[in-house]
Amino acid sequence: MAGALSACVSAPPPPQEQMSRTQVETAPADLQLLCANAAAKASGVDSTKILPVSSNKIDSKTYQVELDASGKKTSCLVDTEGNLLSVKEA
Repeated sequence: MAGALSACVSAPPPPQEQMSRTQVETAPADLQLLCANAAAKASGVDSTKILPVSSNKIDSKTYQVELDASGKKTSCLVDTEGNLLSVKEA
């Protein structure tokens, strides 16, 4: 019986560098919304038609947000303070 119970104990998780998925830090929602509004202005598309599709942290102060503006792919760079660095069609 003791052998059967010991089989239920789980092993500790592998170290982070050995895991197949790495954690990606996404942009906070307010920064994604800021990029969506900027993309709407730049493309002339209604802001309700702009959807953030992905985001990631570029460095300690910068996020890149990928947007879909009614089928047009747009990329936005924004810093952690909410300053838009660039908005361009991808």
